[in-house]
Amino acid sequence: MTSSSHSLADIQRRIDEVKRFLSLTLCIANAHTVEFYTHDVWKRFVAVSPQEVLSTISSCGDQQREPEHKDREQFGTTFGFCNNTNRLVNPLELQQTATAHSLLNLGVCLSRDELLRALGEYKEEEGDELEPDEFMNSKKSHEVQSMSKVVAFLAKHCGVKQVIDVGSGKGYLSSFLSLQYGLSVYGIDSSSTNTHGAQERNRKLKKFSRAYQKHLKAEMVPGEASDLPHEDVVEKNGEDGSVSVIEETEEEVLAGFPEKNSGVKNHSEPHPETEALFLDALSVDVVQTTPPRVPPSHLSAEERERRKRENLERKDKNRTDSAKMFLPLTSYVTAETELRELINELEDAVMVGLHTCGDLAPSTLRMFVAKAELAAVCSVGCCYHLLSEEFDPARQECVQGVCGFPLSQYLRHQSWFCGRNARMSACLALERVAVGQGIQMESLFYRAVLHVILRDHYSSFKSEKRVGNVYSKAKSFVDYVQRALRRLELDDSKLSDSDIQEYHNTYRPRIDEMLAFNMV
Repeated sequence: MTSSSHSLADIQRRIDEVKRFLSLTLCIANAHTVEFYTHDVWKRFVAVSPQEVLSTISSCGDQQREPEHKDREQFGTTFGFCNNTNRLVNPLELQQTATAHSLLNLGVCLSRDELLRALGEYKEEEGDELEPDEFMNSKKSHEVQSMSKVVAFLAKHCGVKQVIDVGSGKGYLSSFLSLQYGLSVYGIDSSSTNTHGAQERNRKLKKFSRAYQKHLKAEMVPGEASDLPHEDVVEKNGEDGSVSVIEETEEEVLAGFPEKNSGVKNHSEPHPETEALFLDALSVDVVQTTPPRVPPSHLSAEERERRKRENLERKDKNRTDSAKMFLPLTSYVTAETELRELINELEDAVMVGLHTCGDLAPSTLRMFVAKAELAAVCSVGCCYHLLSEEFDPARQECVQGVCGFPLSQYLRHQSWFCGRNARMSACLALERVAVGQGIQMESLFYRAVLHVILRDHYSSFKSEKRVGNVYSKAKSFVDYVQRALRRLELDDSKLSDSDIQEYHNTYRPRIDEMLAFNMV
């Protein structure tokens, strides 16, 4: 069943199911680990042992396990919580219910593979894939490859060739879309540093492909590569529109990619399969072939003049085509941004965003709804703790403008909100947390015990000052506490080293409570 087969009423019913589940579980999701021991969070929300919770999660939901606590038999449970005390008494029931209420199991969303199959059946030829691992780390490479294929399918399905990458950052996705799929990409980022970096990186990437092609020709016909004119790169500098010319030789360009050019400097035996890997993957608009050259001394004056003119025209066309392939822009965009004021040559386009931070993700979706020129949208949000909420009781996040959450009128009419800590929990990868990764448990433990010390010995333990990241610099718990006290501008001589260590020794046996709580 695809999402398109669901009526609006059916989707609203699924939302209500999730809301009912969250109405009981948000209390745990919003509990702050800083106050874990000062507020005795474990006893407040959980009625079973940490070992039972950890065992349930590690066993992946053993159907034979029965909860230890007797409240389940006396009062019954809802989603694993006792109906009388609202404390968790059945971790297995909670785990199963959470799984059932995930997006994948609600039945209203498509997986990536299902979406690709729905958009089209065409496949790329084996070996045509550009290998982004050469230009970015493995995590970023996986994200870019996975998302770019979806974007390419969307663009083909909608019959468009333009892509607008919102929050483009260093241009990883934008460059890959232009080089691998021949799409015309406009990368928009609020940081001029990121924009300039993306422009420079993309320029070098394309120049590398041309220099690499020259090197292959030089291997076949020694001496001719030196006859080929090197290319000047013209880029605008500053607001006055002044231009400067940057000249780079083939060797300088190839030097930026040490793994690929070791054979260039040493003129070692060529490896055709390895050398052709990059060029074979590039768009035909980027890789240009050069016809066999005749020595200049064998040409007539008219022929030399004609070739010179053609060469200049080809350079000018290359610069124009390159600019059309990927153009980084610096601008802060919201749902009210007029895209045609930023992009003069705007056509129907696909809007994309990889790791659109905080409110940028909902702004991207609002732009898609409001602007007819956007044929499709593909957005992957992140940093949900920075998302503003319209109905946040603290009213600290949504001060002006349009808030990021909720997007739907259905939830707005119900004044629904989640809370910052719950949104921060949503940033964690479930698969990593389930195997004990993704959470710096000792850092959280140190901070929670520090809060106990602040409560017991300092009247300003609720100070607005932040401890910050002192854990990475601390050599021990004692050193951590002393650094934190100085950061908070408190008297660190008030407690001896042994006093501080005693707090650590007292609460260390209870660290499993914090570990199990974060698993929940």
